[in-house]
Amino acid sequence: MSHTYANNIVHCVFSTKDRAPSIPAERASELHAYLGGIARGEGFTLIAAGGTANHIHLLFVLPASHSLAQAVQKLKGSSSRWMGQDFCWQEGYGAFSVSPSHVPVVKRYIQNQEEHHRKRNFEEEFVALLRNCEIEYDERYVFG
Repeated sequence: MSHTYANNIVHCVFSTKDRAPSIPAERASELHAYLGGIARGEGFTLIAAGGTANHIHLLFVLPASHSLAQAVQKLKGSSSRWMGQDFCWQEGYGAFSVSPSHVPVVKRYIQNQEEHHRKRNFEEEFVALLRNCEIEYDERYVFG
């Protein structure tokens, strides 16, 4: 076989350092657009971006030629510098594979973050994502 075929769709979630409310509402759409530009520049496609003042959700298609860790490092590093000197993302992230048939549902979920967080905070949401994806975790280190 002479070609590589892949459809790696990823739902990635990470928070601001210490989950501080560091993303002003008036800059959120600019941040999302900037992240889309980073993705394009790195050769992958950002489908959706959304979040609240203390975290972000990204849905993107990662080509076979890219590692997830490299993509997230580029997204977090460049956007952190763009946000300014006092801004910092948390050290880790969550990444969850998405079936092509579920892309519309996940996209809608990401676009409606404000509504979701009227019922559940980021910590509860993140642990629910880990559980739903059957990812083992140690509660002592999830938000450490």
